[in-house]
Amino acid sequence: MSMDDLTSTLQTRVWLNDIDINLHMNNGRYLTVCDLNRVDMFIRTGLMKLMLKRRWSPIVSQLNMNYKKALQPFQRYQVSMTITHWDDRYFYATHTFSVGDRIVALGTSQAVVVGKEGVVAPEEVAESVRQYQQASKV
Repeated sequence: MSMDDLTSTLQTRVWLNDIDINLHMNNGRYLTVCDLNRVDMFIRTGLMKLMLKRRWSPIVSQLNMNYKKALQPFQRYQVSMTITHWDDRYFYATHTFSVGDRIVALGTSQAVVVGKEGVVAPEEVAESVRQYQQASKV
């Protein structure tokens, strides 16, 4: 995955530890799956290695989720995270949970990368990933 492809997609299913007393996936579990999706992107782009090396920390500052249809125990689903854009401080992403072509939950998030000196500009993060990816191709 390169910085040109800012989507990470995971295929999974609802497990028994994901359900609540209503016998569907718990609303909080969706947020945990979003975290797993972010980590997947960090690893695939090389950002994880950069964050460890530079002691950067990713922080979600806002996440909004709209639930459209419940996910049932053992149901297969797909979750995709796409970084849509960034400004001088934040990265913005969409989180789409789907079963086949049907969207069952849709979220948006805002996040920062924090270093020793405070917030690391998203453009600096993106450029660092580009350089890491170029160096890794050699």
